[in-house]
Amino acid sequence: MSRLGVLRGAAFFATLVALPSFNLAHWVMNMAVFVLMFAVMSSAWNLVGGFAGYPSLGHAAFFGIGAYAVALWYKNHELTNAWHPFLALPLIALIAALVGLPIAMISMRTRADVFAIVTITVLFVAQTLAFNLRSITDGAQGLAIPPATFSVTTFERPFYYVLTVLLAFAMAITWASMRSKIGLALSSVRADEDKARGVGVHVTAVKLLAFCVSVGITAMVGAIWAYYESFIYPQFAIDPLITIAMVLMTFLGGRATLWGPVVGALVLETAQQVLAYQFGGSKIYLIAYALVFLLVMLLLPRGILPTIQDWLRQRRRRLATDNVPPPAANLPPAAVPAAHGGRA
Repeated sequence: MSRLGVLRGAAFFATLVALPSFNLAHWVMNMAVFVLMFAVMSSAWNLVGGFAGYPSLGHAAFFGIGAYAVALWYKNHELTNAWHPFLALPLIALIAALVGLPIAMISMRTRADVFAIVTITVLFVAQTLAFNLRSITDGAQGLAIPPATFSVTTFERPFYYVLTVLLAFAMAITWASMRSKIGLALSSVRADEDKARGVGVHVTAVKLLAFCVSVGITAMVGAIWAYYESFIYPQFAIDPLITIAMVLMTFLGGRATLWGPVVGALVLETAQQVLAYQFGGSKIYLIAYALVFLLVMLLLPRGILPTIQDWLRQRRRRLATDNVPPPAANLPPAAVPAAHGGRA
Protein backbone atom coordinates (compact mmCIF):
# COMPACT_ATOMS: atom_id res chain seq x y z
CA MET A 1 0.00 0.00 0.00
CA SER A 2 1.65 3.22 -1.17
CA ARG A 3 0.91 6.67 0.15
CA LEU A 4 -0.03 7.80 -3.36
CA GLY A 5 -2.49 4.91 -3.70
CA VAL A 6 -4.17 5.76 -0.40
CA LEU A 7 -4.45 9.42 -1.37
CA ARG A 8 -5.85 8.47 -4.78
CA GLY A 9 -8.52 6.24 -3.25
CA ALA A 10 -9.41 8.77 -0.55
CA ALA A 11 -9.74 11.58 -3.10
CA PHE A 12 -11.88 9.43 -5.38
CA PHE A 13 -14.39 8.40 -2.72
CA ALA A 14 -14.41 11.86 -1.15
CA THR A 15 -15.40 13.22 -4.56
CA LEU A 16 -18.15 10.61 -4.86
CA VAL A 17 -19.54 11.43 -1.42
CA ALA A 18 -19.47 15.18 -2.07
CA LEU A 19 -20.99 15.04 -5.56
CA PRO A 20 -24.70 15.05 -4.56
CA SER A 21 -24.19 18.16 -2.40
CA PHE A 22 -23.88 20.23 -5.60
CA ASN A 23 -27.64 19.83 -6.18
CA LEU A 24 -27.21 18.28 -9.59
CA ALA A 25 -30.15 17.77 -11.93
CA HIS A 26 -32.15 14.56 -11.58
CA TRP A 27 -30.95 13.21 -14.91
CA VAL A 28 -27.32 13.72 -13.86
CA MET A 29 -27.87 11.90 -10.56
CA ASN A 30 -29.72 9.14 -12.40
CA MET A 31 -26.73 8.77 -14.71
CA ALA A 32 -24.39 8.67 -11.71
CA VAL A 33 -26.47 5.89 -10.13
CA PHE A 34 -26.17 3.73 -13.24
CA VAL A 35 -22.46 4.44 -13.60
CA LEU A 36 -21.95 3.24 -10.01
CA MET A 37 -24.08 0.15 -10.66
CA PHE A 38 -21.92 -0.92 -13.56
CA ALA A 39 -18.70 0.04 -11.78
CA VAL A 40 -19.64 -2.34 -8.94
CA MET A 41 -20.71 -5.14 -11.30
CA SER A 42 -17.60 -4.77 -13.46
CA SER A 43 -15.40 -4.94 -10.36
CA ALA A 44 -17.28 -8.08 -9.31
CA TRP A 45 -16.96 -9.67 -12.78
CA ASN A 46 -13.24 -8.85 -12.75
CA LEU A 47 -12.71 -11.35 -9.92
CA VAL A 48 -13.76 -14.21 -12.20
CA GLY A 49 -13.11 -12.96 -15.72
CA GLY A 50 -10.05 -10.87 -14.94
CA PHE A 51 -8.06 -12.50 -12.14
CA ALA A 52 -9.15 -16.11 -12.63
CA GLY A 53 -9.39 -15.89 -16.42
CA TYR A 54 -12.86 -17.47 -16.61
CA PRO A 55 -14.98 -15.27 -18.94
CA SER A 56 -18.43 -15.69 -17.43
CA LEU A 57 -21.29 -14.54 -19.65
CA GLY A 58 -24.04 -15.50 -17.23
CA HIS A 59 -23.72 -12.87 -14.53
CA ALA A 60 -26.94 -11.18 -15.61
CA ALA A 61 -28.79 -14.25 -14.30
CA PHE A 62 -27.61 -13.40 -10.78
CA PHE A 63 -28.45 -9.75 -11.34
CA GLY A 64 -31.99 -10.98 -12.00
CA ILE A 65 -31.93 -13.26 -8.96
CA GLY A 66 -31.12 -10.27 -6.78
CA ALA A 67 -33.88 -8.21 -8.42
CA TYR A 68 -36.54 -10.89 -7.96
CA ALA A 69 -35.35 -11.73 -4.45
CA VAL A 70 -36.03 -8.23 -3.17
CA ALA A 71 -39.28 -8.04 -5.14
CA LEU A 72 -40.63 -11.34 -3.81
CA TRP A 73 -39.66 -10.52 -0.26
CA TYR A 74 -41.51 -7.21 -0.26
CA LYS A 75 -44.37 -8.31 -2.52
CA ASN A 76 -46.53 -9.18 0.47
CA HIS A 77 -44.79 -7.02 3.08
CA GLU A 78 -45.61 -3.43 3.81
CA LEU A 79 -42.63 -1.10 3.79
CA THR A 80 -42.53 0.84 7.05
CA ASN A 81 -39.07 2.24 6.42
CA ALA A 82 -37.59 3.09 3.03
CA TRP A 83 -34.16 1.89 4.13
CA HIS A 84 -35.29 -1.66 4.99
CA PRO A 85 -34.63 -3.17 1.52
CA PHE A 86 -30.99 -2.11 1.78
CA LEU A 87 -30.65 -4.08 5.03
CA ALA A 88 -31.54 -7.25 3.12
CA LEU A 89 -28.61 -6.91 0.70
CA PRO A 90 -26.21 -9.23 2.59
CA LEU A 91 -28.91 -11.94 2.73
CA ILE A 92 -29.55 -11.55 -1.02
CA ALA A 93 -25.82 -11.88 -1.69
CA LEU A 94 -25.74 -15.08 0.37
CA ILE A 95 -28.72 -16.51 -1.54
CA ALA A 96 -27.07 -15.75 -4.89
CA ALA A 97 -23.78 -17.30 -3.71
CA LEU A 98 -25.57 -20.47 -2.63
CA VAL A 99 -27.39 -20.67 -5.96
CA GLY A 100 -24.15 -19.99 -7.81
CA LEU A 101 -22.11 -22.61 -5.96
CA PRO A 102 -23.50 -25.73 -7.72
CA ILE A 103 -23.52 -23.85 -11.03
CA ALA A 104 -19.84 -23.00 -10.56
CA MET A 105 -18.99 -26.56 -9.53
CA ILE A 106 -20.37 -27.82 -12.83
CA SER A 107 -19.47 -25.00 -15.23
CA MET A 108 -15.91 -24.56 -13.96
CA ARG A 109 -15.07 -28.08 -15.03
CA THR A 110 -14.83 -26.46 -18.46
CA ARG A 111 -12.54 -23.65 -19.56
CA ALA A 112 -12.26 -20.66 -21.91
CA ASP A 113 -14.88 -20.53 -24.69
CA VAL A 114 -16.70 -23.65 -23.44
CA PHE A 115 -17.11 -22.04 -20.01
CA ALA A 116 -18.49 -18.90 -21.66
CA ILE A 117 -21.06 -20.96 -23.58
CA VAL A 118 -22.13 -22.84 -20.44
CA THR A 119 -22.61 -19.65 -18.44
CA ILE A 120 -24.58 -17.87 -21.15
CA THR A 121 -26.81 -20.96 -21.27
CA VAL A 122 -27.45 -20.45 -17.55
CA LEU A 123 -28.48 -16.87 -18.34
CA PHE A 124 -31.06 -17.91 -20.92
CA VAL A 125 -32.41 -20.67 -18.67
CA ALA A 126 -32.91 -18.10 -15.89
CA GLN A 127 -34.62 -15.71 -18.30
CA THR A 128 -36.95 -18.47 -19.56
CA LEU A 129 -37.86 -19.38 -15.99
CA ALA A 130 -38.60 -15.75 -15.21
CA PHE A 131 -41.02 -15.60 -18.14
CA ASN A 132 -42.77 -18.88 -17.38
CA LEU A 133 -42.95 -19.08 -13.58
CA ARG A 134 -45.89 -16.69 -13.54
CA SER A 135 -47.03 -17.65 -10.06
CA ILE A 136 -43.72 -16.35 -8.72
CA THR A 137 -42.51 -13.68 -11.15
CA ASP A 138 -45.85 -12.63 -12.76
CA GLY A 139 -44.26 -13.48 -16.11
CA ALA A 140 -44.07 -10.97 -18.91
CA GLN A 141 -46.49 -8.55 -17.26
CA GLY A 142 -43.84 -7.74 -14.69
CA LEU A 143 -43.56 -7.64 -10.93
CA ALA A 144 -44.09 -4.49 -8.89
CA ILE A 145 -42.17 -3.45 -5.78
CA PRO A 146 -43.48 -0.97 -3.23
CA PRO A 147 -41.92 2.32 -4.31
CA ALA A 148 -39.34 3.93 -2.09
CA THR A 149 -40.72 6.74 0.04
CA PHE A 150 -37.64 8.94 -0.16
CA SER A 151 -38.07 12.65 -0.82
CA VAL A 152 -38.78 13.43 -4.47
CA THR A 153 -36.22 16.22 -4.52
CA THR A 154 -33.40 13.90 -3.40
CA PHE A 155 -34.79 10.53 -4.48
CA GLU A 156 -31.58 9.28 -6.11
CA ARG A 157 -29.27 10.08 -3.21
CA PRO A 158 -29.92 7.03 -0.96
CA PHE A 159 -29.33 4.65 -3.87
CA TYR A 160 -26.26 6.62 -4.87
CA TYR A 161 -24.72 6.43 -1.40
CA VAL A 162 -25.50 2.74 -0.95
CA LEU A 163 -23.86 2.01 -4.31
CA THR A 164 -20.84 4.09 -3.28
CA VAL A 165 -20.44 1.91 -0.18
CA LEU A 166 -20.89 -1.21 -2.29
CA LEU A 167 -18.24 0.00 -4.75
CA ALA A 168 -15.82 0.57 -1.87
CA PHE A 169 -16.59 -2.96 -0.67
CA ALA A 170 -16.01 -4.52 -4.11
CA MET A 171 -12.76 -2.62 -4.61
CA ALA A 172 -11.58 -3.55 -1.11
CA ILE A 173 -12.12 -7.22 -1.92
CA THR A 174 -10.23 -6.78 -5.20
CA TRP A 175 -7.38 -4.98 -3.44
CA ALA A 176 -7.19 -7.65 -0.74
CA SER A 177 -7.19 -10.38 -3.39
CA MET A 178 -4.33 -8.76 -5.25
CA ARG A 179 -2.19 -8.79 -2.10
CA SER A 180 -3.03 -12.19 -0.70
CA LYS A 181 -2.43 -15.85 -1.44
CA ILE A 182 -5.89 -16.01 -3.00
CA GLY A 183 -4.96 -13.39 -5.58
CA LEU A 184 -1.69 -15.18 -6.31
CA ALA A 185 -3.61 -18.45 -6.70
CA LEU A 186 -6.11 -16.84 -9.09
CA SER A 187 -3.27 -15.39 -11.16
CA SER A 188 -1.63 -18.79 -11.38
CA VAL A 189 -4.95 -20.31 -12.47
CA ARG A 190 -5.26 -17.71 -15.21
CA ALA A 191 -1.68 -18.33 -16.37
CA ASP A 192 -1.73 -22.15 -16.36
CA GLU A 193 -4.31 -24.03 -14.33
CA ASP A 194 -2.65 -27.43 -14.69
CA LYS A 195 0.71 -26.16 -13.48
CA ALA A 196 -1.00 -24.34 -10.62
CA ARG A 197 -2.63 -27.57 -9.50
CA GLY A 198 0.71 -29.35 -9.87
CA VAL A 199 2.49 -26.99 -7.48
CA GLY A 200 -0.18 -27.38 -4.79
CA VAL A 201 -2.62 -24.52 -5.46
CA HIS A 202 -6.17 -25.31 -4.31
CA VAL A 203 -7.51 -24.53 -7.76
CA THR A 204 -11.12 -25.64 -7.28
CA ALA A 205 -11.52 -23.82 -3.97
CA VAL A 206 -10.22 -20.46 -5.19
CA LYS A 207 -12.29 -20.64 -8.38
CA LEU A 208 -15.48 -21.38 -6.46
CA LEU A 209 -14.72 -18.65 -3.93
CA ALA A 210 -14.13 -16.06 -6.65
CA PHE A 211 -17.30 -17.04 -8.50
CA CYS A 212 -19.54 -16.99 -5.41
CA VAL A 213 -18.24 -13.62 -4.20
CA SER A 214 -18.60 -12.21 -7.71
CA VAL A 215 -22.22 -13.31 -8.21
CA GLY A 216 -23.14 -12.27 -4.66
CA ILE A 217 -22.04 -8.69 -5.30
CA THR A 218 -23.82 -8.72 -8.67
CA ALA A 219 -27.05 -9.87 -7.01
CA MET A 220 -26.88 -6.98 -4.53
CA VAL A 221 -26.68 -4.53 -7.41
CA GLY A 222 -29.67 -6.26 -9.02
CA ALA A 223 -31.66 -5.78 -5.82
CA ILE A 224 -30.77 -2.09 -5.67
CA TRP A 225 -31.73 -1.68 -9.33
CA ALA A 226 -35.12 -3.35 -8.78
CA TYR A 227 -35.89 -1.17 -5.76
CA TYR A 228 -34.78 1.91 -7.68
CA GLU A 229 -36.99 1.10 -10.69
CA SER A 230 -39.83 -0.34 -8.54
CA PHE A 231 -40.91 -2.62 -11.40
CA ILE A 232 -39.28 -5.69 -12.94
CA TYR A 233 -39.66 -7.16 -16.41
CA PRO A 234 -37.80 -10.43 -17.17
CA GLN A 235 -36.25 -9.10 -20.37
CA PHE A 236 -34.67 -6.20 -18.47
CA ALA A 237 -33.80 -7.96 -15.20
CA ILE A 238 -32.07 -10.86 -16.97
CA ASP A 239 -30.64 -9.13 -20.01
CA PRO A 240 -27.55 -10.44 -21.87
CA LEU A 241 -26.58 -6.83 -22.53
CA ILE A 242 -25.93 -6.38 -18.81
CA THR A 243 -23.28 -9.08 -18.88
CA ILE A 244 -21.83 -7.78 -22.14
CA ALA A 245 -21.54 -4.32 -20.57
CA MET A 246 -19.63 -5.75 -17.58
CA VAL A 247 -17.22 -7.55 -19.90
CA LEU A 248 -16.66 -4.57 -22.17
CA MET A 249 -16.10 -2.18 -19.28
CA THR A 250 -13.62 -4.50 -17.61
CA PHE A 251 -11.62 -5.06 -20.78
CA LEU A 252 -11.79 -1.38 -21.68
CA GLY A 253 -10.43 -0.18 -18.35
CA GLY A 254 -8.00 -3.07 -17.94
CA ARG A 255 -8.85 -6.49 -16.53
CA ALA A 256 -7.07 -7.90 -13.48
CA THR A 257 -6.50 -4.35 -12.22
CA LEU A 258 -8.04 -2.49 -9.31
CA TRP A 259 -9.18 0.67 -11.09
CA GLY A 260 -9.71 -0.71 -14.60
CA PRO A 261 -13.38 -1.74 -14.22
CA VAL A 262 -14.21 1.59 -12.56
CA VAL A 263 -12.56 3.58 -15.36
CA GLY A 264 -14.26 1.43 -17.99
CA ALA A 265 -17.68 1.94 -16.40
CA LEU A 266 -17.08 5.66 -16.11
CA VAL A 267 -16.21 5.95 -19.81
CA LEU A 268 -18.71 3.55 -21.38
CA GLU A 269 -21.75 3.96 -19.15
CA THR A 270 -21.44 7.75 -19.14
CA ALA A 271 -21.15 7.71 -22.93
CA GLN A 272 -24.14 5.40 -23.22
CA GLN A 273 -26.31 7.47 -20.88
CA VAL A 274 -25.43 10.79 -22.54
CA LEU A 275 -25.97 9.38 -26.03
CA ALA A 276 -29.23 7.76 -24.94
CA TYR A 277 -30.51 11.12 -23.69
CA GLN A 278 -29.53 12.72 -26.99
CA PHE A 279 -30.57 10.02 -29.47
CA GLY A 280 -32.64 7.58 -27.43
CA GLY A 281 -35.73 7.70 -29.61
CA SER A 282 -33.90 6.79 -32.81
CA LYS A 283 -31.57 4.16 -31.27
CA ILE A 284 -28.65 5.92 -32.97
CA TYR A 285 -27.01 6.05 -29.57
CA LEU A 286 -26.26 2.31 -29.82
CA ILE A 287 -24.12 2.94 -32.92
CA ALA A 288 -22.39 5.89 -31.27
CA TYR A 289 -21.84 3.79 -28.12
CA ALA A 290 -20.19 1.05 -30.18
CA LEU A 291 -18.00 3.62 -31.95
CA VAL A 292 -16.80 5.01 -28.61
CA PHE A 293 -15.78 1.53 -27.52
CA LEU A 294 -14.09 0.67 -30.83
CA LEU A 295 -12.19 3.95 -30.89
CA VAL A 296 -10.77 3.43 -27.42
CA MET A 297 -9.91 -0.21 -28.09
CA LEU A 298 -8.09 0.67 -31.32
CA LEU A 299 -6.04 3.33 -29.58
CA LEU A 300 -5.64 1.44 -26.28
CA PRO A 301 -5.84 -2.28 -27.15
CA ARG A 302 -4.74 -3.59 -23.74
CA GLY A 303 -7.19 -1.37 -21.89
CA ILE A 304 -6.93 2.18 -20.66
CA LEU A 305 -4.93 1.69 -17.47
CA PRO A 306 -2.41 -0.94 -18.71
CA THR A 307 -1.72 1.14 -21.82
CA ILE A 308 -1.18 4.30 -19.78
CA GLN A 309 1.05 2.39 -17.34
CA ASP A 310 3.12 1.04 -20.25
CA TRP A 311 3.44 4.52 -21.70
CA LEU A 312 4.56 5.99 -18.36
CA ARG A 313 7.04 3.14 -17.86
CA GLN A 314 8.56 3.70 -21.30
CA ARG A 315 8.71 7.44 -20.69
CA ARG A 316 10.53 6.97 -17.36
CA ARG A 317 12.94 4.56 -19.02
CA ARG A 318 13.59 7.04 -21.84
CA LEU A 319 14.19 9.90 -19.40
CA ALA A 320 16.53 7.74 -17.35
CA THR A 321 18.49 6.86 -20.49
CA ASP A 322 18.70 10.50 -21.57
CA ASN A 323 20.05 11.53 -18.15
CA VAL A 324 22.91 9.02 -18.16
CA PRO A 325 26.21 10.95 -18.72
CA PRO A 326 28.23 9.92 -21.77
CA PRO A 327 31.26 7.65 -21.13
CA ALA A 328 34.56 9.40 -20.47
CA ALA A 329 36.77 9.94 -23.55
CA ASN A 330 39.89 7.81 -23.91
CA LEU A 331 42.70 10.07 -22.75
CA PRO A 332 46.41 9.42 -23.56
CA PRO A 333 48.46 8.09 -20.63
CA ALA A 334 50.07 10.75 -18.50
CA ALA A 335 53.74 11.44 -19.20
CA VAL A 336 56.12 9.92 -16.67
CA PRO A 337 58.70 12.47 -15.38
CA ALA A 338 62.37 11.62 -15.85
CA ALA A 339 64.19 10.30 -12.80
CA HIS A 340 66.55 12.75 -11.08
CA GLY A 341 70.04 12.04 -9.98
CA GLY A 342 71.54 10.75 -13.25
CA ARG A 343 73.32 12.62 -15.99
CA ALA A 344 71.27 14.07 -18.74
